[in-house]
Amino acid sequence: MFFTDRADAGRRLAAALRHLATEDPVVLGLPRGGVPVAFQVARELGAPLDVIVVRKLGVPYHRELGFGAIGEGGVRVISEDIVRQARITGADVAEVERTAREALGQQAHRLREGRPRVPLTGRTAIVVDDGIATGATAAAACEVVRAQGASRVVLAAPVAPPDAVAWLRTEADEVVCLSTPRAFRAVGEWYQDFSQTPDEEVVALLAEAARSPAPAPRTAGSAVEPDGGVEVAAEVEVEVEVDAGALRLAGDLALPRGPDGSGAVVMFAHGSGSSRRSPRNRAVAAALNRAGLGTLLFDLLTPAEESDRSNVFAVEPLAGRLSDATRWLRSSYAPASVGYFGASTGAAAALLAAADPEADIGAVVSRGGRPDLAGPRLGDVRAPTLLVVGGRDTTVLELNRQAQAELRCENRLDVVPGATHLFEEPGTLDEVAELARAWFTRHLNA
Repeated sequence: MFFTDRADAGRRLAAALRHLATEDPVVLGLPRGGVPVAFQVARELGAPLDVIVVRKLGVPYHRELGFGAIGEGGVRVISEDIVRQARITGADVAEVERTAREALGQQAHRLREGRPRVPLTGRTAIVVDDGIATGATAAAACEVVRAQGASRVVLAAPVAPPDAVAWLRTEADEVVCLSTPRAFRAVGEWYQDFSQTPDEEVVALLAEAARSPAPAPRTAGSAVEPDGGVEVAAEVEVEVEVDAGALRLAGDLALPRGPDGSGAVVMFAHGSGSSRRSPRNRAVAAALNRAGLGTLLFDLLTPAEESDRSNVFAVEPLAGRLSDATRWLRSSYAPASVGYFGASTGAAAALLAAADPEADIGAVVSRGGRPDLAGPRLGDVRAPTLLVVGGRDTTVLELNRQAQAELRCENRLDVVPGATHLFEEPGTLDEVAELARAWFTRHLNA
């Protein structure tokens, strides 16, 4: 998951924190980069915003190596192992801490412009940063807010390595992190714009939050349009590991909630293994999200398997993985209904999976697919099926017509005029997205 900038990360993180809006929370940003993220969270939740200041304690001869951290209220977190291994004396610890505490006090006063801290006693404190590397500073922040009387501590960040998140779950009552990539090197690599946040920006955001009363929190799953209308498009997207039998496959799960609370999720199946990153599939997924539908984009093939082109046409194993992934989705998130969107050979895998008598799939859409590869099982499909093919994709169009003749379920074949196989012509992919949206909303929300 990549973020445009801290404001974008804050809006997306806020969507994942909406369940806390009724707990009278206080949102606390870690300076400096965490404050722009926290500002968006506070606005979305209708909560007050404050800053939580902590300072890392660095080894005297290697300042980048931290042996602990301190925070407001006299809180200190020390790693005795690092102190011992670095052979830091007690006098060194005291001197580093004295200097850090003086700087901490000055920074807190400067950023708040003399305003007192927002009281935390008996309230839920949401500690927000723009990303987590080691987790030491975030852990210190959790200790600080507990010492200041918070009854519950929630740590929230857009991105962090899995091991840091696992550790921080022992430090906070709840950890909300949108992305936990295994190949994690630095927070900044997950942002398009990760330029430094100056103190002036932090001061301005805190002052604006203090000056303007917090708006009422928005209803989960809704976004207010400029004209005051409501659009059901505020999805929460998180990276997940999809349990597909013997494999765990990387996926992106978006769970928007429409006005009817349908909770329907469309799973994307693509035989080439590119479904997570495919701009075409992502464009269709975005249109479904705007209609209030959830989406799960994941890779049916591992990178190593994808290098062998024959695996792309192994539709039966792909269908088995899709079925396993569907069971995982249902057990983990309990969607009200499930649909399949298949492209290319993934469409055959989707139809094979839907042909299982126990599949209970609400609808299937095939984009430029090869439903013919599902063979005799086509007659067993019970889910309403829409076949979408480009008018200039003549070979695939004929194969779809043959496959349609084998279907016994409700079905329809739509031809997009002027489109080739990949729907690269202007406006053609938009037409696919609209056809898919209409089909899924009709059948999954029934």
